[in-house]
Formats: sequence, C-alpha cells, structure tokens
Amino acid sequence: MVQPSDRSLHEGLRKGMTLAVLLALVPLLGCEPGPKGPGAAAGLACPRPQTFLTTQAFNAQEQEIRALRRQAFAGDFFAQIDLARRYGGAEAEARKIHDPVEAATWYQLALSNPDGFAPIVTGAQRQRRNGRLQDCREAERLGAYAALERLLERMSSEERQDVRDRVIYVLSTQGAPGYRTLARLHDVGFGPFGDPPESSPIAPRDLKGHRPPAAATLFTRNDVDVYLFNYLAAQSGDVAGFVMLKDFERSSTGRASLGADAQAKAKRWTPPFEFYPPQAPESGVPLSDESLRAGEAEALALARVDELPFVHVGHALAFLRVTEKPAVTKASLTTTEIQAFQAMLGRPATGRLSSLEEVRAIQYAAVNGQARSQLTLAVMYAEGVGVPRDYARAFYWFSQADRQGNAEAKYAMSTFFSLGMEGVADQDKASAVVYQIDAALAGFKPSAQRLRELLAQVSRAPRT
Repeated sequence: MVQPSDRSLHEGLRKGMTLAVLLALVPLLGCEPGPKGPGAAAGLACPRPQTFLTTQAFNAQEQEIRALRRQAFAGDFFAQIDLARRYGGAEAEARKIHDPVEAATWYQLALSNPDGFAPIVTGAQRQRRNGRLQDCREAERLGAYAALERLLERMSSEERQDVRDRVIYVLSTQGAPGYRTLARLHDVGFGPFGDPPESSPIAPRDLKGHRPPAAATLFTRNDVDVYLFNYLAAQSGDVAGFVMLKDFERSSTGRASLGADAQAKAKRWTPPFEFYPPQAPESGVPLSDESLRAGEAEALALARVDELPFVHVGHALAFLRVTEKPAVTKASLTTTEIQAFQAMLGRPATGRLSSLEEVRAIQYAAVNGQARSQLTLAVMYAEGVGVPRDYARAFYWFSQADRQGNAEAKYAMSTFFSLGMEGVADQDKASAVVYQIDAALAGFKPSAQRLRELLAQVSRAPRT
C-alpha cells in the first residue's frame, strides 16, 4: 500500500509511465480523427461527434476545419484537441496544413480547458458508469501535453510568444470564463495549465528540476496578472470571478495591496489582437476567426453598423486592394470583390457582405496601418457602433492614428486627456493643450478655432 508520504512520488511515476506509453502511440494520436477518435484502437480516446468524420466532398478539408474552429472557439475540449492534431498531426504536411504555432495554441487551450479535467460525476457512480469517459479524457490530456512539449521545444522565443498571444486572445473572446482561466494560468496555486495540481499531466517533481518542461513556462506565474484577469471577470458581472478575486485578495496582505495597480492596468488592458490573425498555411485555408459572442452588447453594436457611412468600409477595402477605388455604397461592390475579401478572412464565400464583415474590413485595414481606418475604428469603439463600447480600445486606436500624424486623432487625444476617460487616460490639462496645438498645426479646423479662443483668453488676461 502506498503511504501518504509516498503519494506524490507514486503519482509522478504513474504519470511518467502513462506518458511513456502515449509517446509510443504518437503516430496514432497524430492521425486524423475517425468515428471513435484518434487512438481508439488502443482504447485511449473519447468518442467524437459524427460531424468530425472525414468526407470526400469538394472542399471537405476547408469545411471540416471551419466546423472544428467554430466549436473550438466556443470552448469544446474535443474540438480543440482535434483541431490541434489537424495542424500538427502526422498527415498535416501531406494535407498542406502543417502549422506548429497553431497546433501548439489549440493544444494549450485544450489543456487549460476545465472540461478536460473537471470530474463528470463523483464517487461510486463515476466508477460504475463514467469511469472510461473520465480515463479517456486523462489520456487525451496526457497525449496533448506530450505533443505540446515537442512543439514548444523546437520553437523560437518569438514563436512561443505568438502561441501565448493567440491563447490570450481566444480566451478573452470567451468572456468571464476565459478571464478566469487566464487568472489560473498565472496563479502558482494551480497547475501549469490552470488545472488542479493533482490532475495536471506534469508531475510536481518535474516542475522542481533544473530545466522544467517548456509547457510549464509558457505562462509566467505572477500575482499582478492573476488579479488583473480575475478583476476583468468580476467586472463583467461574473459571480465566480468576483468570488475568486475576493479569495485572492484575502489570501495575503501583499496580494490585497496589488488592487489599485491591477485595476488601473485592467482598465487599459486590450487583447493582443483585434481579431485572430487570418494567416494561411500552404493549403491556403486561412485561420478564420470564430470569436464573435452572441451577447446582448455584441448584437446591439452590430445592429448599429448602418449608422456608419459605408464610405469608411469602402476606403478600407480599397486599402486592402480588394477594390481599385473606394466604394461609396455596398451595392457598388461586385460579388467577386466580396468573395475575395471573404476568402481573406477565411469566411464562407457567400458574395453578400455581412455586418460583421463590414466591421472586419475596417479592423483589417486598421491592423495593417491605414490611419483613416484606425481613426474610424477608434470612434466605433468610443460610440459602440459595430463593436461593443470599449474606451481602452478606442484610446489605443486613436493613439495609433495619432502616431501617423492624423489631425483628427490628435484632437480626439486632447479630449481624452482634457476630460479623463473611464480610467483609460488620466485627466491631464497640459497634455490636452499640447494635443490641441498639434491638431491645429496639422490643419484640423475645430481645434484651430479652439486654439484661437484659448489665445484670445490669454491675451486678455491681466498682466502680473
């Protein structure tokens, strides 16, 4: 019988033996998912929905990847595992979809997914009815960890940062549950994947070695980020996030003292990407973004897209070289032009431009450096048109346009500093005047008028 003092060592040895078996089964685990999932012959994998079956239909690979991405973005544990295998499995190179960074991203997301380690049922009922399902999930996680570790060991520091950024982006699109996962990923009280230490595929003894596994160092443990992401979850009205935040504050005096700095950082925090980078492996199937949540704020913002003059979308599409010149109306776009843009985004080629795709056009042009679109996107975030109101993102895009010398953006920045905006930009009258002068010198008329009024007031001021 294993003594309590030997429990940690026994657990480590058990995981080590299981991992060794799984490493021998890597070719099986890297193959495309079948009706019973990859590795089913060994009894290790969980059953997969029939929608994941490979078909011979035209464009089947693209359709399957998009279907998997929709479910993976929504937090489906098995879809995340299967999507990672598509990009990093044994047949990925032959199918021309080999993408190590994308594979590592989805393995990391699957390993951090609570559905992968949360117990389904407890006690005797679990052993009687769901033992195999619980065991197969553990095997899935161990196999995912082995694959992730191999991928990360071959990556540069820049590629690892790209994996981190993509993981943070996807989790941020999930709202409060995603923020809570990000908090756990940075918390020393949890395993390296935000999981309970006793359920982690990385044994505790492996974390104490001279060279810990690469997967254990992907996210840096620190209290500031734990507070930041718990605070973001709580701010969305999430009760679990609020409880986690209060428990974290009560755990030590030092952690409670982080509140002011972490809250200030949270008010200025923006995700690493405006939308998921639509890069494409050799197959030409872009990494589509399936992040739009069907929340009330998102739906309301999209419903207001018509308030935005279409010429702004037209300028964005011309900048992206989808059209030769800016379209003034949506009706002036051809079906071919719309389908070309939809292909750039990795979206179905319907030939009809949706409200979301109008927003994506401006976002895409802004990300690629068009000052006009950066200014438009900033206003959209400030007003809640097309995108939910977000002053941190509005300030970010105003500042990006300002750096390119955009006069209107300089004037907007003066307003941020003049009023102080939701904790994003502290009230700073001196900075406001500087921005107003810069905007005036750049030729922005409203600012020039305000500057003349300011100078008139100064000239009338009594001399001392």
